[in-house]
Amino acid sequence: MTESGPSTHTPSLRLDAARVALADLIERYCPSDGPNPTPVPGLSLFRASSTSTPICTIYRSLLAIAAQGTKRLNLADETFQYDSRHYLITSVDLPVMGHITEASPERPYLCAVFDMDARKIGELAGTLQLPPPPPGSGSLGLGVSPLTDTVMDAVLRIVRLLDTPEDIPVLAPLYEQELLYRLLTGAQGLRLRSIAAADSQGHRTARAIEWIKDNFDQPLSIDALADAANMSKSSLHHHFKALTAMSPLQYQKQLRLQEARKMMLTEALDAATVARRVGYESPSQFSREYRRLFGAPPLRDIARMR
Repeated sequence: MTESGPSTHTPSLRLDAARVALADLIERYCPSDGPNPTPVPGLSLFRASSTSTPICTIYRSLLAIAAQGTKRLNLADETFQYDSRHYLITSVDLPVMGHITEASPERPYLCAVFDMDARKIGELAGTLQLPPPPPGSGSLGLGVSPLTDTVMDAVLRIVRLLDTPEDIPVLAPLYEQELLYRLLTGAQGLRLRSIAAADSQGHRTARAIEWIKDNFDQPLSIDALADAANMSKSSLHHHFKALTAMSPLQYQKQLRLQEARKMMLTEALDAATVARRVGYESPSQFSREYRRLFGAPPLRDIARMR
């Protein structure tokens, strides 16, 4: 789209200035590559000085804004990309394959990540009397939208609290509410409301996701899962696939394999032991599925990561 006239150029210049300010803050408070937690509840900052190979991870319910650089995510067969002009939202915990595609020591990838609370989103949506999502409006639990002045301003206010830590206890909750308000009334609002609205299909499907997370190492019972979500089995399958781009069984498999990888990295356990711990009866099946997801058998993959 071609911009013309002063009214369209002003927001662009404002966004550019805000991006520079956010990048400066992230660089200042990220002394090293990787995730950097902060004293502001829910806020973490990330820095990477080089591009990366695809890495499997669980994206919790969050907002991510890359002040500099680019990242690409794959969720099942869907591909998403966000950069300094787009923000990413996930409304439920999702196993994704992600890699940084634009970063260098001179211009590192710099990202602000803010965890979102479905309860707070639901309460605010109720206070604002926003209409509930229409029946059958289920959408994927991950989306990317163009970054707006209002969203960027709210994020920048939150990150700037790092400069005045004494203000965090009082101002952080207010700035968080402003940010959630901007998101709820923006392009991703319906996606968030579909999860937060009590008794919506999205909310029930989110309960099914939590159930699988709590019981990932147990045999998956679709009957028990449907009961936990208060849904029929056919409705559960339909809405689960719409929200996560995978079936409940595929989702459980991703959780098992990612947890197994974490165990082998942190506890120095062998593959057969880990396979049993995450719920596999067959070590050979575990190795096959592990290699399919991570691109190498367990021992070789862990040696490479170390």
